[in-house]
Amino acid sequence: MEKQIVHLFIFNTLADWEIGFAVAGINNPAFQKHPGRYRIQTVGLDAEPVTTIGGVTILPDITLDELNSSAMLILPGGEVWNAGKNAEILETVKALLVSGIPIAAICGATAGLARAGILDDKPHTSNASEYLQATNYRGAAFYQNQPAVTAGDVITANSTAPLEFAYHIFKKLDIYDTPILEAWYALFKTGDASYYFTLQKLRSPST
Repeated sequence: MEKQIVHLFIFNTLADWEIGFAVAGINNPAFQKHPGRYRIQTVGLDAEPVTTIGGVTILPDITLDELNSSAMLILPGGEVWNAGKNAEILETVKALLVSGIPIAAICGATAGLARAGILDDKPHTSNASEYLQATNYRGAAFYQNQPAVTAGDVITANSTAPLEFAYHIFKKLDIYDTPILEAWYALFKTGDASYYFTLQKLRSPST
């Protein structure tokens, strides 16, 4: 099976913890339905290294103008979204959605989608309804007080829900068989070791 690229948008002040589960799950073939089908590629507005909120330096794999096709684009949260920055990536988001490519946004990135009008007509979530209302968007009636929401090709999540964010991403990309996905989620949500043993029983011989 041809390897597909999931793009991770990176920028200064990126919130490290919000994308950890998703990135690790996509790049780790263990338990996957089609091991190695996807890999993460980072994309920056330019080729300059960025520094996350946690102080980690990341060098983009590609620049925004090199992004042609994708299996999905993931948008982490970060302080710059609240200042209305990262406008360039939002134009790319619109083009990708027109092409049927899914977008996953968490925390501040949802405010970016709101400012771009992307959440005006579809169910979504964020850090709080008031947080998005401050963007003057028109989608307040579609707001759902949930950790994460998938509406067609748009995934949104609360800043406190990196686990749910990953769950929705994995489900959209069809990375795991349903029993494995549910056991994985329950393990990290509850810490109940029985779900670990469930995962081991479900593990495919090929992984």
